[in-house]
Amino acid sequence: MDEQVEEVRRLLEAIERLERMQDDEACAKAVTQVLDTWPDHHARLRELRQQRVQRLREAGKTWQEIGDLLGVHFTRAQQIAKGMRGTKRPKKSDPEA
Repeated sequence: MDEQVEEVRRLLEAIERLERMQDDEACAKAVTQVLDTWPDHHARLRELRQQRVQRLREAGKTWQEIGDLLGVHFTRAQQIAKGMRGTKRPKKSDPEA
């Protein structure tokens, strides 16, 4: 993938700083706080991506161009614009799961 966007780099550096914490108790507590709020942040990020993909499409980009930009297949770019979730996990009803 292309060079990391500054905000992505900073987010990953924050995770690395958590890993480097010497105090196990403080680290565990901090990670718990992040994980407790993650579902809300994850949903916000998905919505943000969906909105931006829709705006790219409205600006005249093709699904192929959007897919290439995101590093996904063009059909996945369409799914993102519709708010569809992608999953690689088998359904719970799948006996192989």
